Amino acid sequence: QVQLVESGGGLVQAGDSLRLSCAASGRAASTYAMGWFRQAPGKEREFVSAFSFSGTNTFYADSVKGRFTISKDSAKSTVYLQMDSLKPEDTAVYFCAARRSGGAAFQQSYDYWGQGTQVTVSS
Repeated sequence: QVQLVESGGGLVQAGDSLRLSCAASGRAASTYAMGWFRQAPGKEREFVSAFSFSGTNTFYADSVKGRFTISKDSAKSTVYLQMDSLKPEDTAVYFCAARRSGGAAFQQSYDYWGQGTQVTVSS
C-alpha cells in the first residue's frame, strides 16, 4: 500500500509560479514511478508529467512542456512539480500518482492516487 499526499496548490495570477509537492509513504513507495495528472472543471483528467521507471527520464504533456518541471527528492520520498509561467488554462485539481508498470501517460497504468490539490490561475 502506498499513500500519496499532495500540497502546494493555491490561487495565483497568470505568469506566476507554484511548486506542488507529493509525499509518498508505505513500504514499497520507492519502487513506484511517479507522475502528475490534472482535471479541470467539466473535463477529463489528463496527463501532465511523469518519471520513467529508472527515474532518469521525464515526460511532459505538450501543453506544459517548457513551463513545468518534475523533480524528486528520494531521501524525502517526495516528488515535485514546479509550474512556471502559469496560464488560466492550467486551472485544475492536480493529482500525483504511482505506477509499477505501463506507460507514463496512461491513467490506467497508475495504482495509487493522491487526493488532489487545487490550482487556480486568474487572468
